[in-house]
Amino acid sequence: MATPSADLTTVLAEDIRPGVRLLTMNRPERLNAMDHQLVSELHDRFDEVAADPDLRCVILTGAGRGFCAGLDLKGSAAVPGTEELGRPQRGLATQQHIATLIPHLRSLKVPVIAAVNGPAAGGGFALALGADVRVCATSARFNVAFVRIGLSGCDIGVSWMLPRLIGAGRAFELLLTGRIFDAQEADDLGLVTKVVEDGAVVDAALEIADNVVANSPFGVWMTKEVMWSQLEIPSLQAGIDLENRTQILSSFTEDSTEAIQAFLGKRPPEFQNR
Repeated sequence: MATPSADLTTVLAEDIRPGVRLLTMNRPERLNAMDHQLVSELHDRFDEVAADPDLRCVILTGAGRGFCAGLDLKGSAAVPGTEELGRPQRGLATQQHIATLIPHLRSLKVPVIAAVNGPAAGGGFALALGADVRVCATSARFNVAFVRIGLSGCDIGVSWMLPRLIGAGRAFELLLTGRIFDAQEADDLGLVTKVVEDGAVVDAALEIADNVVANSPFGVWMTKEVMWSQLEIPSLQAGIDLENRTQILSSFTEDSTEAIQAFLGKRPPEFQNR
């Protein structure tokens, strides 16, 4: 397993299990609000994950009492190299730098579990939605936020992801009002899979990660790709066609043979990602 860079200070990385990496947004004094450095380091950490063939799952959380409070309105700045551009050009470059975090997150071959340990607003809410699984602490609070500061509630992929995760009717109310909702409502909406006591959210995410790692790397990768693609496929038959081809492709891996042999032999499989 590759060693994460120690030079990045606003997003910490720690391999807490074989194949499981914990990424921690580390601006606790600002509730891990997004400035240029944090956004850049998230991109860098995602690149590290993508380049590490031994990783099997990622947990994303925040340091201190917050997950991520969204854009740091006091500390954000234009993307370096755009200072001489016009205002719309600078703004669009900054917007794209932040918004591309979500497709970057989604493109990872391994699942990402958001361990939401406190407020997740605006861009932080988008990061939670962009993860494959979400668990949260009782202190977690969520809101769209953008509409509360004179902007559209539709930003950083939230207006695409939220209706698909909880249904359009409920999503539209949250997008239009920007109201804050708590962990219990997030659970009731089906936004999170588990609510745990404060201080236990990473452990709860780790339980899920352990169950993910028990499966073959290629099977998990293909599952992540197909499950997200199914949100965009226009028909049942097109979705089934994609599933059919993915199953046949997966059946040709050495790990698929190992999984069957382990099942028949009543032993744990030993996957090699081959």
